[in-house]
Amino acid sequence: MSAEAAATVLAPVLGDLKAICDFGPVTQNLGELPDVDLLVTGWGCPPITAEVLERLPGLKAIVHTAGSVKGFVTDACWERGIAVSSAASANALPVAEYTVAMILLTGKRVLERARDYRATKQIGHYDLPPTVGNYGATIGILSASMIGRRVIELLRPYDFHVLVHDPFVTEVDGAESVGITELFGRSDVVSVHTPLLPETRGLVNHELLGLLRDDAVLINTARGAVVDQEALAAEAGRIRAVLDVTDPEVLPAGHPLWHNDNVLITPHLAGSQGNEWLRLAHHAVAEVRRWVAGEPFLTPVPAERRERIA
Repeated sequence: MSAEAAATVLAPVLGDLKAICDFGPVTQNLGELPDVDLLVTGWGCPPITAEVLERLPGLKAIVHTAGSVKGFVTDACWERGIAVSSAASANALPVAEYTVAMILLTGKRVLERARDYRATKQIGHYDLPPTVGNYGATIGILSASMIGRRVIELLRPYDFHVLVHDPFVTEVDGAESVGITELFGRSDVVSVHTPLLPETRGLVNHELLGLLRDDAVLINTARGAVVDQEALAAEAGRIRAVLDVTDPEVLPAGHPLWHNDNVLITPHLAGSQGNEWLRLAHHAVAEVRRWVAGEPFLTPVPAERRERIA
């Protein structure tokens, strides 16, 4: 992993790792580690290709301290039988928490009303449209992914009706499974949790966005390219959006989404940050401890999932 990632994520637990195993140097040059049995990886890790693996003859396992392993764990790793663990489940929690927070805030129109309050210095509670508020709202979850399911779980205490669409899942506890057009047609808020795959690029397009009711909210914490940015820009005067990811990231300075009051863009902050990195570090230590003890990983990434991981 990069030195910056190691300093922010692993530094607090280096003592724990050294107590479990012989811990080597932090490096992005994997050729420097010919005798390694296990790699602890993170943001900034270069792809572990077949060529790299030739220089790592003893490598048996990879413990990733972040979410997706898509960018660096190649097919060659699984073909050689290397066990892979990811902290995706630990990273899913802050993303789900962010999503729920944004559902609640947008339901009350908090950001817009705070802006208006600052401008007018007047309180108006009785002239609000009936669409303001969170009681009985319909929340659509696009994809029953790890994060999507966590959002559904966190929404249970609230007075929401939750819909979910996932072409590979027919039943999710706590949500009504529906088709994708029904999800957009019925939802007051649609939250996108779809992995970026060839078939999901631009999935949220003009047609689907046009099904959202006026003043409905689109939340995207998945991948920017799942949403057609130009289609969203065309609809953003009618609907609202919360985007923690865009395509590209960062959007060009003149892009209309920057300048639309109906759109909130945050700097890819929903995932683990600050003290939340410690959760990832503790997860990695626990996985290393299990591997050293000869136990299977708690959160493995099996080869059969490699085509559909985020």
